[in-house]
Amino acid sequence: MSAAATKKERKFGCLAVLGLMLLTVVVSVGLTVFIFKTYLFPSEFKPVVLNSKEEKVLAAKLEKIDPTGTVLVQPDKEREGPRTDRYDPATPLTPEPYSEKGAKREIEFTERELNALLAKNTDLASKVAIDLSENLISARVLLPVDEDFPVLGGKLLRLRSGLGFSYSQGKPIVVLKGISVMGVPVPNAWLGGIKNIDLVERFDSEKGFWKTFAAGVEDIKVEEGRLKIRLKE
Repeated sequence: MSAAATKKERKFGCLAVLGLMLLTVVVSVGLTVFIFKTYLFPSEFKPVVLNSKEEKVLAAKLEKIDPTGTVLVQPDKEREGPRTDRYDPATPLTPEPYSEKGAKREIEFTERELNALLAKNTDLASKVAIDLSENLISARVLLPVDEDFPVLGGKLLRLRSGLGFSYSQGKPIVVLKGISVMGVPVPNAWLGGIKNIDLVERFDSEKGFWKTFAAGVEDIKVEEGRLKIRLKE
């Protein structure tokens, strides 16, 4: 092999090494930016805004659940005609005898309606997003960290969780699928060993929320984009 050929090979070898070094630097910087953007400085969620037709459907559902209409579902300026769905303290309620005749015992909301209710009635609109899929309710949460907390103080902590919901053999089944913090699943031991077990069955012998909840539910269905609950008398 001639000296010129050897020199040429060395030149290409140096260029290849330099190129790999530059590529490594670019990839490292890109990953660092992605990690900081995704986990340390995550963007807030975009609140769900219902269209006019969806607003009317949701308002009708809320009216059946709470005829006093204390839940605000649409700003005044976007509504047509006078409001009839908001409680006015200047107008006293009309006395009427209590009756459960014809009372609706089914609660049904779409995924968009649930997220819109969060957006309209809480300060969680940009920090919580709910997803409904087959037998599963998932939530993405941005949790503000106290300023005095080491390293992450003042940042938004990204959490994800999943809760399985179904109904079988005359009782609801609620299963914690897991919780992730900054994309890392929390070990079952840290969750008290309650991951992937039926919470209703686990705490059925104790007096508390899950026992009371199960006693009042006749059916639960979580479908793609929809939640249905039928209550007992």
